[in-house]
Amino acid sequence: MAVITDALCPFCGCVCDDITIVTEGNKITDVKHACKLGAAKIMGHHRIKEPMVRDDKKGDFKEVSYDEAIDAAAKILSGSKRPLLYGWASALCEVHKKGVLLAEELGGIIDNTASVCHGPSTLAVHEKGLPTATLGQVKNRADVVVFWGCNPVQAHPRHMGRYSVFARGFFSEKGRKGRKIAVVDVRKTDTANIADEYIQVQQGKDYLVISALRAILAGQADVVPATVGGVPKEQLVKLVDTLKAAKFGAIFFGMGLTQSQGRYKNIDNAISLTTELNSFTKFVITPMRGHYNVTGFGQVCAWETGFASAVDFSRGAPYYNPGETAANDLLYRKEADAALIIAGDAGAHFPANSVRHLAKIPVVQIDPYWNPTTEVANVVIPTAICGIEVEGTAYRMDGVSLRYRKMVEPTHPTDMEILERITERVREIRGE
Repeated sequence: MAVITDALCPFCGCVCDDITIVTEGNKITDVKHACKLGAAKIMGHHRIKEPMVRDDKKGDFKEVSYDEAIDAAAKILSGSKRPLLYGWASALCEVHKKGVLLAEELGGIIDNTASVCHGPSTLAVHEKGLPTATLGQVKNRADVVVFWGCNPVQAHPRHMGRYSVFARGFFSEKGRKGRKIAVVDVRKTDTANIADEYIQVQQGKDYLVISALRAILAGQADVVPATVGGVPKEQLVKLVDTLKAAKFGAIFFGMGLTQSQGRYKNIDNAISLTTELNSFTKFVITPMRGHYNVTGFGQVCAWETGFASAVDFSRGAPYYNPGETAANDLLYRKEADAALIIAGDAGAHFPANSVRHLAKIPVVQIDPYWNPTTEVANVVIPTAICGIEVEGTAYRMDGVSLRYRKMVEPTHPTDMEILERITERVREIRGE
């Protein structure tokens, strides 16, 4: 039996680094300190045992060797005129680098799961920057915390305990008792139930509410109507007073802002509010990123191509235009004629029309787990689990890079090995 301490959890953007893993006989037998979601990921479930290729006549999968699966995947991708490489959020940065190289080799489009979560946040940061801080700074200093359009109780179970609400820090020794918590959302979530102030916004009216807060902050409360986005003016004035009184304030926002009406302009406006609050006190803003390394893909893609996501290599040089080169845009217009889905689940999270088109084109899936994307895949290649069976780098939601260690020996090839072999086979097919 071996005990691994201070291990990193490969589930959500919190990347909790205080996990204890117990292993015996190259198998994880116990996980301590992780949330239920993280523990389930680390313990493993629904693993794909062998590579599979779908029989075109019967429609069923048949198990094949890795060589056969890689050959089939390479033939699909090399024969494609507009291949889409999508996913990446549950893989390490080293995998991302191999993916960018394959996309460049194919002249395809590479995009990640931010398309359906925090892609709008990236667009807003392009325009306004991001006055942010590490989660450690929030833990040690924040006395006012706002959760806007997010529900960490369900999505990031240890966020509040480790970083934002209940954590005791260097300058926040009282923990929860020393903090004021506000939640802004369209419905009363579990997170709202523990807040000091809950502001219920009408669906799609976040931009108006943020604008009203900025007007009040600027001393123009008289121009604000009696009700904005379903929120009484008095409640907005009270919230502004709370924000201004903070010694160190932090805003965390989620898909309630990024995927509702206004999209990236909501984030643009929230960043402006944060910047203006810094005229009165210290305030920061941070997106609540979902998968543990979705932030990492944006980093790798940016330093490799100059763009954080949705990069098109068909012109021979990186081209980026959100609304044109993102995964769902390609699928909606039925442009993609083949797809590689890796470390992401398009089948579960894409709109119905996008999934219908995926079902009509050849799809290669690279993933340790069976999921809805497997149901539309033509070639399925199982891999080792990043962050558990493979070591490497990931970026926490606040942009801090952390190093994952190998906990047990892998029983499958790594994502990096598979992508390298596919790239080599594509070059052979093309006679390069």
